[in-house]
Amino acid sequence: MNRNILRLAIPNIISNLTVPLLTIVDLHLMGYLDSATFMGAVALGGTIFNLVYWCFGFLRMSTGGLTAQSYGAGDKQESATILSRGLLITLFGSIFLLSLQVPIEKLSFLILSGSDEVTEIARNYFYIRIWAVPAAIGMMVLNGWFIGMQNSKYPMITSVVINIVNIAVSIYFVRVLGWEEKGVAAGSVIAQYIGLILSLFLLNKKYHKFLSLISIKKSLNLLELKSYMSISSNIFVRTVCLVAVFTFFTSASASFGDIALASNTALLQYLMLFSYFLDGFAYAAEAITGKFIGAKMKERLIESTNKLMLWGVGFGVSFSMVYFFMGDKLMYVFTDEQDVITYAGNFLNWVIILPVISFSSYIWDGIFIGATASKSMRNSAIISTLVFFGIYYLLLNTIGNNALWLAMTLFMAVRGITLTVMSKKAIFSR
Repeated sequence: MNRNILRLAIPNIISNLTVPLLTIVDLHLMGYLDSATFMGAVALGGTIFNLVYWCFGFLRMSTGGLTAQSYGAGDKQESATILSRGLLITLFGSIFLLSLQVPIEKLSFLILSGSDEVTEIARNYFYIRIWAVPAAIGMMVLNGWFIGMQNSKYPMITSVVINIVNIAVSIYFVRVLGWEEKGVAAGSVIAQYIGLILSLFLLNKKYHKFLSLISIKKSLNLLELKSYMSISSNIFVRTVCLVAVFTFFTSASASFGDIALASNTALLQYLMLFSYFLDGFAYAAEAITGKFIGAKMKERLIESTNKLMLWGVGFGVSFSMVYFFMGDKLMYVFTDEQDVITYAGNFLNWVIILPVISFSSYIWDGIFIGATASKSMRNSAIISTLVFFGIYYLLLNTIGNNALWLAMTLFMAVRGITLTVMSKKAIFSR
């Protein structure tokens, strides 16, 4: 079982690690432009796209969980239908977002607070990067489908290529051409479309027989589409809750000033780095859980859950130890602004304890997605979000920025606790 977990998890970890590497490079490029303004602006602009992509994250999760179950049941026709249904929704969703880019921009910067200078730079970033949306959303569906088919190598290949291209092009545009924030945005657009083309090539190379089973009529079957959308809508609500928390975290950070925004953004990358390791096991959990549920193998499902949690414990403790001994030194990766580094040092303890607090929430997410237990995921997210905002506003005037970090810590903890409680009925009583 451990070998099967690692076979699926390691490629996902490798692909995930290229994502924080890209973020680190973007922050580094902006952080060394002699002003914290550029760093904060890219953080705000990036937050908007996190909002957009996370809201469409239900496509990857629904596609992955349902595909894994059809794989376990040996139903090739259903696997092909799930893929085509996800890609059709991607097409309509992309048209919708591109058509409404102006109101999306205006609403986003109305919600997100920042100085006038930061907002103007972030706006430039937004209007270039928005054109990467169709490719990015399309790849969510393709990656979810590959993972459901127990193939984590293809998402790894495309992710590595995307981020290498993105880093190289961004460095060229910023350092050589002097495009500043426009350079990192253009790098994202170019890289995403290269990744989409590569994913479609790999899809046709290995799964061309599945493509021949695609039926648009079956993909648009109202009864099956209703079931798909019911699962997706619950995951969408769950994702909106997560997006609300992380978006608010950045927005609230900006309300404390540009230095706080830059510091909190850098510290948040510590949690993101950890999450990219744990998400590798979460993706493995999706594939394995869905397969065993589809094949009706309950004992194997329980065994895989126990082993996945042990991996989570190991990584949680390891990351907390690394951040304890090296956390202050890692800040220099993001910026050489001493004010930012000094301010961040006051809140380093929060990112030290977050890995051991949050590991179970990541593993449970993967298990619940593989089981398509979307109602429980939705309910857990709602409860956790209410705790986040309640704690923040209760303690804001007393402990300031510490209230924001305490709220984030409890948000992650409550997610893990509620999913643990709900798992017996939602996962193991089937």
